[in-house]
Amino acid sequence: MSKKSPSPSAPNSGRFPKGRSGNPGGRPRVSRAAQRSAFDIVLKKTLTVAHGAGTREITAEEAHQQVILRDALAGNRSAMRDVVKWIVKREAWLAKHAPKASGREISIISSPDPDNADAALALLGIAGPDPAGADHRWNRSQLLIEPWAVQAALRRRRGGNRLTDQDRDSIRLVTRDPDSLRWPRET
Repeated sequence: MSKKSPSPSAPNSGRFPKGRSGNPGGRPRVSRAAQRSAFDIVLKKTLTVAHGAGTREITAEEAHQQVILRDALAGNRSAMRDVVKWIVKREAWLAKHAPKASGREISIISSPDPDNADAALALLGIAGPDPAGADHRWNRSQLLIEPWAVQAALRRRRGGNRLTDQDRDSIRLVTRDPDSLRWPRET
């Protein structure tokens, strides 16, 4: 038995007329936002992580990033590439969202005054004015170096020549409290 197709003149038995759809709205479109992958769902989960003396909550994505960063610091080249990609992506975002520079010029005014260095040393607490007063040869107040700065310099002396008596006398002369200094063993 052969199955015959209905003739075009035959009445339509449940079919839609030619050129007419049974679903006039078409197939409903699903937005990309609604389609979340299982991987995205897992990355948004929160984890409780022991941190120092306590715990804190982080997402699985943050935990994954911390593992990649740790691997990059350990020398894993693949992890290093990922970190570089993060940095490039961040720099691109910052460049795009950075505030626009104004057209104004900034002029830099500098002074040839040698007291500027003295003021910086005093401000940082590295040196202070000599209570004995100004040395008349220099026509300005002399500074004395604080003992902690001299001690740090003495600690940094690695190798080299031993300090002579003249070196020690020079250091004592410019130090605020020379008696508090601890001299290196070889001197």
